[in-house]
Formats: sequence, C-alpha cells, structure tokens
Amino acid sequence: MSANGGTKAIVAALLANVGIAITKFVAFLLTSSSSMLAEAVHSVADSGNQALLLLGGKRAKRAATPEHPFGYGRERYIYAFIVSIVLFSIGGLFALYEAYHKWSDPHGITEWQWVPIVVLVAAIMMESFSFRTAIKESNHVRGNQSWVRFIRRAKAPELPVVLLEDFGALVGLVFALFGVTMTLITGNGEWDAAGTAMIGVLLVAIAIVLALETKSLLLGEGAEASELAAIEHAVTDGPEVERIIHMKTLYLGPEELMVAAKIGVPAWESAHDLARGINAVEARIRAAVPTARVIYLEPDIYSVAAAEAGTGTAADTAVPQPAAERSGG
Repeated sequence: MSANGGTKAIVAALLANVGIAITKFVAFLLTSSSSMLAEAVHSVADSGNQALLLLGGKRAKRAATPEHPFGYGRERYIYAFIVSIVLFSIGGLFALYEAYHKWSDPHGITEWQWVPIVVLVAAIMMESFSFRTAIKESNHVRGNQSWVRFIRRAKAPELPVVLLEDFGALVGLVFALFGVTMTLITGNGEWDAAGTAMIGVLLVAIAIVLALETKSLLLGEGAEASELAAIEHAVTDGPEVERIIHMKTLYLGPEELMVAAKIGVPAWESAHDLARGINAVEARIRAAVPTARVIYLEPDIYSVAAAEAGTGTAADTAVPQPAAERSGG
C-alpha cells in the first residue's frame, strides 16, 4: 500500500508542479518579480524531484542479480537522497542568490501588477490539492504515529519526501505572496527580495532534513521496536525454539526486511525434524511481520557455560575463555 500510495502522491505532485511552474514563469516574464522567479525555479526543481522518485521506484523493482543478491530496493533511498541535493542546490541556493541580486538592485512591479497575485493564489490552490493527496495517502500507512515520527521513521521515502516538498511549496507560496503584496503596496522591491530570501531559507532547511533522514536509511535501519517484539514472540512462540541467542534485522528496501538470528533449539532426533521446526518458525515470523521476507536462522544448542564465559554467543559451539584471559592476566 505504501508503494502504490507513494506513486499516486508523486504523480499528483508532478502534475501540479508542472502546471504551477509554467504559470510562474509567465508571471515572472511579465513582472520581473524575483519571488516569482524563485518560486518558478522551485516548482521546476520539485517537478524534477518527483520524476526522480518515480524513476527510483521503477529501478528498485529490478530482480536480484549475482552482483546484487538482495535486489535493488535501496535504490529508492538513493534517489530520495538525490532529491534533497537538488532541492538544496537548485531550489534553496538559487532563491538565496536571486534574493541577494534583487536586494542589490530593488525595483517595484510596475506592469501587469495583478498577474503575480492571481498566479500565486491559483498556485496555492493547486499545491493544496497535491498536499491533500499526500496527506490522504500517508494516513493509510501512518497509523497512530505523529507526523514528525512518521517522517522520521517511515521506511518508504516517497511519501515523507512529497509531504515535505508540498508543505515547503505551500509555505513558500505564502512567503512569495507576502513579498509581492508588500512590493505592490509600498513600491519597494526590497520586500520582493525579502520574500525570495525566506523561500530560500525554507528550502535549504527542508533539504537538510530530507538529507539527514535519507542518510539514515542509506546506512541501514533495523526493524522498529514493535516489529522486533513481534518477531521475537513469533520465534519463541512454539516448541521449536528455546530462546533467541542473538538476532539482527536490516531493511533491504522499504518493503523487505532481513532477519538473521542464532536460535537455541532442543536436541532434535533428526535433521528432518530440525528443518521442519525452522520452517515453522519462519512461517510464524512472516505472518507476524509481512515485510520479513529474507530470513536466516542458525540453530544451535544454548549453553549456560558459554553464556557465563561472556563470549557473546551463549551457544554450545562457543569456546569459553580461560578465567585468566577474561581477567586480563
């Protein structure tokens, strides 16, 4: 659901931003407003970003290869990180440069004075539709999480990216409307420059947030606490496993979680019974956490002596360290 919802939100944002970008460029050509130019470039950057997200989603569906045995799911994170760079450089830094340029040579809006107001109001309406779509699709997967936690912890990057972009676009349009309106009222182009600067600062801040959150996904995030609890319960909720010796999880992509665990099992009479027991545990894990698609379980015999030796494995295969070595002497 998160992938389909993300695609729907991306397409809605792309269509809105293409239309908005065209109208903003027309308004800039008629009025020479720096706020309109900054917003036009912002919309172009957002359109490119949505195209990047769609490309990343498509490339992530490629089948696994010997060179990439776990597939290409993380490619969605790479493209989301590129989006943050584009938003920072093309959107934010360009707006700050244009604000500096306009402040150095301020001039009012003397022709087609009604155009920027009409364009900005229309843009706010179109952007609100895109933002509403992103919110609606996010609510399908957000659950009871706050919006901040959803953006910070979501494994699928598309919806948080579109949410932040649409939010930034709406606030940026308000800033542009403020700068243009004050310029029309006072005839002082410095208000236009101030609105442009606020847009630039806003976009840089959003780009930094996106970069930090996407970097965490690129480095590799494990399962959430609730998912870990569900997996642990699934593993031990049966006679096949006595205890979990240690376990690690890693998201290979937004919808693919890897679970690797060393488990303490009873002394089975045959390898066939052991294999059947492990298969039952894997089935319980997948039922409890559907995203757990790659599961590696290593059976072992839990050893109290190994646990007391502090070797870290607590398994019978661990070689206990001599007391002299553990004490450093």
